Amino acid sequence: MTTNQSRVLRRSRRNRMLAGVCGGLSEFFGISAFWFRLAMIIAFIPGGVPGLLIYFLLWIMIPGE
Repeated sequence: MTTNQSRVLRRSRRNRMLAGVCGGLSEFFGISAFWFRLAMIIAFIPGGVPGLLIYFLLWIMIPGE
């Protein structure tokens, strides 16, 4: 990527398991999707509601490719 190109946050079509949220975040920040998926799993541990809410909100807010 050159410095003239701006990165756009989008849900990934190539790197997806459910809705592409973690894949899109990984492409935007340039790190492995594994770390975002691990963070989501950790957020699901305390009853599931915090992780589910975060994922659902990101799914709605981040546009698809």
